[in-house]
Amino acid sequence: MRLIAENLGGERGGDIVFTDIGFALEEGEALVVTGPNGSGKSTLLRVVAGLLPASQGQVRLEGGGEAWPSSAAACHYLGHLNAMKTALTVNENLAFWQSFAGEPRLGIAEALEAVGLGHIGHLPFGYLSTGQKRRAALARLLISHRPVWLLDEPTAGLDKASEARLAAMMEDHRAAGGILVAATHLPLGLEGVRTLEMGEVPHG
Repeated sequence: MRLIAENLGGERGGDIVFTDIGFALEEGEALVVTGPNGSGKSTLLRVVAGLLPASQGQVRLEGGGEAWPSSAAACHYLGHLNAMKTALTVNENLAFWQSFAGEPRLGIAEALEAVGLGHIGHLPFGYLSTGQKRRAALARLLISHRPVWLLDEPTAGLDKASEARLAAMMEDHRAAGGILVAATHLPLGLEGVRTLEMGEVPHG
């Protein structure tokens, strides 16, 4: 399986924020996208996820077969916002996302345990601290299988122990043949990643 971006361009509010971005990621590879605020990191992830149209170029997934006919179908996307309803419990939120995404992987209780949130699934999401909310959102990555993870500032609000858990999750995903694209200002604790400074050519 390969995730390929060719001559990709993206717009925000009608303004072009990047052009001519290209990369090709094989199974097990990770691309870390860096750059100053406003350089288009979040827009790039949304274009790859199929949430925004590309202003030029294309994104495609090769080798996904019938299960993953497109990059959009193959992606878990975790944006700046956690995309959870504050009035619903953590369990209810994750049950919705597992039903929505299909392809069940871990059970909800097991996924919460993996992110260090065992025994709080009954609490309303709005009761959680900032770091707990981010960890609950990260559990979405574990409850349904997707071969491509697109993560926008995934460590936001996390303490050191939670950052280490996330790094282990990402490495496990890669070891299983998954592909990872993460936009971040901070080190993610990953080995052997490729990097893309917005406006430059990927290297690594």
